[in-house]
Amino acid sequence: MDITEKKYKKLSIQVSLTGLSFCCFDTLNNTVSSFKEIHFDPFEKNLKIEDLFANAFAEHSELNEQYDDVLVIHNNNLSTFVPTPLFDENYLGSYLQYNTKVFETDFFAFDEISNYEINAVYIPYVNMNNFFIDKFGSFEYKHANSILVTKLLDASKNVDTKKMMVHFSSTHFEIVVIQNQKLLLFNSFEYQTPEDFIYYILFTAEQLNMNPENFPLELIGNITAESLFFKMAYKYIRNVSLLDVEDLRWNNYFSEAENRNHFILFNS
Repeated sequence: MDITEKKYKKLSIQVSLTGLSFCCFDTLNNTVSSFKEIHFDPFEKNLKIEDLFANAFAEHSELNEQYDDVLVIHNNNLSTFVPTPLFDENYLGSYLQYNTKVFETDFFAFDEISNYEINAVYIPYVNMNNFFIDKFGSFEYKHANSILVTKLLDASKNVDTKKMMVHFSSTHFEIVVIQNQKLLLFNSFEYQTPEDFIYYILFTAEQLNMNPENFPLELIGNITAESLFFKMAYKYIRNVSLLDVEDLRWNNYFSEAENRNHFILFNS
């Protein structure tokens, strides 16, 4: 790109079956200049997802502006992590078959996380990617969990304590266990009740010999201290807290709760 044509703007769009969120970055100052979250009405299930996306583009002018870079972030629980020594890109589907139902017609993708010698293997939303090809021509795409795990690993440098982090989305949550930049466990669970949540937390802790009296549990994503899920965790785990997002807040004017809820998007 000719330097005179450069906009110094980047667009990140996080997509799921329940909606999308996007933010615009000022790349000169490394700040978030605008942000929107759009929820799809469950009564619109007769509409194609592409139609819902088209409606969002029609209503939000920021999505139609010119950007130097566009990143699409796929948010679903159809992903896993594979250590680089065990990874072969010719067998992507085989890595996913143990934690999700895969079909021969599925399209698989992977994100290389070279700093930590792991690869995120996942099923992206192909119809959404096709929609964005029509809109932007070219763009990069990643899985939400690639960004999440990378940022959590970065933050764990020189922290020898085994720590459990949980990231909440509306229909599923991810458990990430890390110790000094080593990924010890990653798994995704669908949930409905606080009882579902605490069952998976305690079961995971037991498998890794983590004592609920000792290990720190940090919660990220769509959760607050008033949440029933936080209160349930507090009942069974001694050291529970919401993830500290002060380092993230310096580059935007959004609240602590918004930074925690959109941790992946704002870190993209």
